[in-house]
Amino acid sequence: MTDQPKTTEPALAGGTPGKSGLSPRKRQRISRAVQYVVLVAVAVFLAMRIEWGKLGENFTKLDVAEKTLPDLFTVALKNTIIYSVGGFVFAFLLGLVLALMRLSSVRPYRWIAVAYIEIFRGLPALLIFLLILFLPLAITGLEIPGGTYGQGILGLTIVGSAYMAETLRAGLQAVPKGQMEAARSLGMSYTRAMVSIVIPQAVRIVIPPTTNQFVSLLKDSSLVLFLGVSGDYVELTKFGNDTASTYANATPILVVGVTYLLVTIPLGYLASRLERRQARGR
Repeated sequence: MTDQPKTTEPALAGGTPGKSGLSPRKRQRISRAVQYVVLVAVAVFLAMRIEWGKLGENFTKLDVAEKTLPDLFTVALKNTIIYSVGGFVFAFLLGLVLALMRLSSVRPYRWIAVAYIEIFRGLPALLIFLLILFLPLAITGLEIPGGTYGQGILGLTIVGSAYMAETLRAGLQAVPKGQMEAARSLGMSYTRAMVSIVIPQAVRIVIPPTTNQFVSLLKDSSLVLFLGVSGDYVELTKFGNDTASTYANATPILVVGVTYLLVTIPLGYLASRLERRQARGR
């Protein structure tokens, strides 16, 4: 008689058990439980190490926070918005010109656009502001229009335009070529078709990423402090630093940080919502 083949045990529910005898589901549960325990242990360790009294004394003094008002909004936040909006508008316009040059059939235009984009995307933003600060010393008689506001907006324009150019170039290329061909078949010139048909559609496409770039410029406006701004020209970061030094307390810096978040978080949410809406439209 031939031996009967041995029967194997049925696999455990939830997957085939490994060498340890545990199913993949059980191993996953154990791994998740270990991670929770580690997170709780780290939180407890940090809570025990932090000196809450000193933390509150240095960062959450209400009387110091009250002394930042109303200049926090009437001067610092107002100037931050002026720098950011001005830099964004000019960066958008310059970025659009660079994007069109990048797509031009004229080679010198493409070379100039590529050189500008690669140089100013490769340089640190802080270095650009320092170069603007010393530019009048290198060029005798040079005066930047707008004074301190003009210097800050110029720095943000240079910082933002190089990135904006690539975003707008992608938007222009995303417009179907048939749009231009249809416009030309109706007798429109290339320039009129670009201004009336292609660019408006491209701008609509790039609204979500340009919103994120505005948030980046808003944060980069803090670099204006390296221009030596003072008095009525201070932005949020400079204002927080000066006020903290005056009262020898870090509460103004925390207040400024919260103010940034009150502006950037809604804008970030708006950008995400626009992206989802645009994705549904496609």
